Amino acid sequence: MNLSNIHTIYFVGIGGIGMSALARYFHANNKEVVGYDKTETEITKSLEALGVKVHYSDDASYASSFKNEDTLVVYTPAIPKIHGELNYFFDNDFQVLKRSEVLGLITENTFCLAVAGTHGKTTTTSILGHLMHECNVPLTAFLGGITENYNSNLILKGNEVSVVEADEFDRSFLTLSPNLACITSMDADHLDIYGSKDELTKSFEDFTKQLKPNGKLFVKNGLPLKGITYGIEDDADYSVQNIKIENGTYVFDVKTPEAVLKNLHFNLPGRHNLSNALIALAMSVEYGCPHQQLAKALASYKGVKRRFSYHIKTDDLVFIDDYAHHPEEINAVHQAVREMYPNKKVLAIFQPHLFSRTQDFADEFAISLAKFDELFLLDIYPARELPIKGVNSSWLLSKIDNNNKKLVSKEHLINEIKSTQADIVLTIGAGDIGAEVEHIKNALQIAN
Repeated sequence: MNLSNIHTIYFVGIGGIGMSALARYFHANNKEVVGYDKTETEITKSLEALGVKVHYSDDASYASSFKNEDTLVVYTPAIPKIHGELNYFFDNDFQVLKRSEVLGLITENTFCLAVAGTHGKTTTTSILGHLMHECNVPLTAFLGGITENYNSNLILKGNEVSVVEADEFDRSFLTLSPNLACITSMDADHLDIYGSKDELTKSFEDFTKQLKPNGKLFVKNGLPLKGITYGIEDDADYSVQNIKIENGTYVFDVKTPEAVLKNLHFNLPGRHNLSNALIALAMSVEYGCPHQQLAKALASYKGVKRRFSYHIKTDDLVFIDDYAHHPEEINAVHQAVREMYPNKKVLAIFQPHLFSRTQDFADEFAISLAKFDELFLLDIYPARELPIKGVNSSWLLSKIDNNNKKLVSKEHLINEIKSTQADIVLTIGAGDIGAEVEHIKNALQIAN
């Protein structure tokens, strides 16, 4: 398909984080961008402020006002199969593509750097985009979160290079053909799609075959794949060494195959984020970015919203919000909190995401959540799913070995938080818990 012949791009599910990045891209490239989403959000409002037309009712008669010969329809797998507008487009011979297929089309004629893995994609991609932007690379970076440095999920500085998240959900990453790719992790996840961890692993192996000729693959040290390795305090090709923490900032060296980069600074807490920074740095070095500029860029990176985001940071109280929704991600957040705030009492407020994920990883969730000093558990956020009999938050709570645990409803959440003696308050989850953050922050500031 030749995208230059397309006049209008119609997004079904335009408010999704990946969809909205594409919408911004096409708007910046002077296409008419229109879209549907179920509810108005900060993302849809920001698109409307750019001049993108967004509506909020599923209306096939609205869809009928578009011409199939010059309209491309883009949809996300999160849209239900019974959606009226989407079915109208299918039934009337429109060009209809998944978001991942469009990303593949945009990036196939660029020098493409792709970040894959079950955890760390968004942070790594946004660090990589920032490093290359600061090194004046003519790039477009499509991000799965809002980066604090640019207050956007799109970094736009040219079209020669693309930086993308390679998403394993629904095998979406198999539409990409990168020049440089990395795999950060291959933990079991999305078992509602894959059925087993072996199938997920096979999908990552298939992704490695998508590399362009002479392409390079980077893998976290210890993964069962061949490639350029990276790791922390180990014998990997790229390795972080001599780690210190100074005023809440990591200071460290990086051993590369050619040199040692000394005294680098990075402001995000947690060894998982240090690992994300390392692979972004390694890919930038292999691309050819100058070491001195990279060191300066790394120190200026501010993070992604809802990834260990500080909302209150005082001597008496810290409030952090994080998107963690898998046991391994919760473990990473726990490690970061304990490393930064030893001997402080930590309250975790967790909203499980998906009935299927809760069922598949109940025992692992129980172990990771038991590590906090106090735990509030919200109801499961269903997202795209119908309930599974017997799978609910009280069932999950019963598995958690922690004397300070309770089920809490959203209505009573703020009062429960106010009654706690915790020094650190942590909200975690990928559902709509993020919408509670501002209320919690205001209530805690007033209480203090």
